[in-house]
Amino acid sequence: MNQPDKHTAGSGELRAKVEQTRQDLGETVEALAAKADVKARAQEKAVAIKGQTATKAAELGEQAVAKATEAAHVLQDKVPDQVKDKAAAATGQVKAAAGQASEVWQDKAPEQVRNHRTAFLAASGATLLATLVLVRRKRKHGSAL
Repeated sequence: MNQPDKHTAGSGELRAKVEQTRQDLGETVEALAAKADVKARAQEKAVAIKGQTATKAAELGEQAVAKATEAAHVLQDKVPDQVKDKAAAATGQVKAAAGQASEVWQDKAPEQVRNHRTAFLAASGATLLATLVLVRRKRKHGSAL
């Protein structure tokens, strides 16, 4: 009569299996709930896209500044002093317009875009300046560049 109860050992195993099944089921339910939470998934995706967009905007801004700087050096070597003086005057006008644009930007641009305004303004200003110099040069010398 002092034999171990096989029924007791079996119920311990069953309890362990039941507990493991509960844990597995709980994890499955959590995974399904996470997949069903469309709003959270959309927010995560939006954050990821925002980061990618900011990175790309910074890269493009840097590229624009580099190209504008390169163009400015090329123009500096080829442009007569009179045109340089006019370009300097135009630069002052561009700076004033950029100041006004910055104010409008602060009032109307979405917050995500405002956070990266320096890169956008630098790229825009450099592009505008290079374009202005080229247009003035083209007007002065006709259509030949």
